[in-house]
Amino acid sequence: MMIRKTFPVPPLGCNCSILGDPITKRAIVVDPGGAHDRILQEVRELGLTVVSILHTHAHFDHFLASGEMKQATGASLCLHRDDQELWGMLEVQCRLFGVPYVPVPPPDYWLQDEEKIILGGIEGVALHTPGHTPGSMSFHFAEEQLVLSGDTLFRGGIGRTDLWGGDYGAIERSIRERLYTLDEATRVITGHGPETQIGFEREHNPFFTA
Repeated sequence: MMIRKTFPVPPLGCNCSILGDPITKRAIVVDPGGAHDRILQEVRELGLTVVSILHTHAHFDHFLASGEMKQATGASLCLHRDDQELWGMLEVQCRLFGVPYVPVPPPDYWLQDEEKIILGGIEGVALHTPGHTPGSMSFHFAEEQLVLSGDTLFRGGIGRTDLWGGDYGAIERSIRERLYTLDEATRVITGHGPETQIGFEREHNPFFTA
């Protein structure tokens, strides 16, 4: 069974997740939005080694600590190419939200839709779920009945589409065609706030029901 720890990090309470393989002790960190010291401490306490840093999208609150994480671990920074422009706008994003700017190097690897995520004996898949941003991704681990949806799907809500590159039609398609088609028992680790379940959102999400 996957090792997983999810916790909110500043400045905007992004849910950062550590996913680890219990055999190889290799780990992925998803969305290190801030507080790199806290993330690294959690990794050490779990006895894991970070090999990749995955990003659901390139809003500053989901990757502000990525540079410091890369420096500390040597892990590769992974992003969908359609968010490359947003990544390069980090300083602008920080200034607009009144958050101190911390430089982050460019991504090392461009994620592809339907690309496999291999972590020891754990296998997942990267799903391109645009709408909140052009390059928004979700990470699905079928055997774990788990999906990390970033800011695409929330408990009783959806991601904003009024920021850079947002597209309401695209986020509706992403949710209906990519997320709501997952098993109803799939737990959803959202980008902010409490987790939810695909079956619950299909029936009760006020924006889109199945």
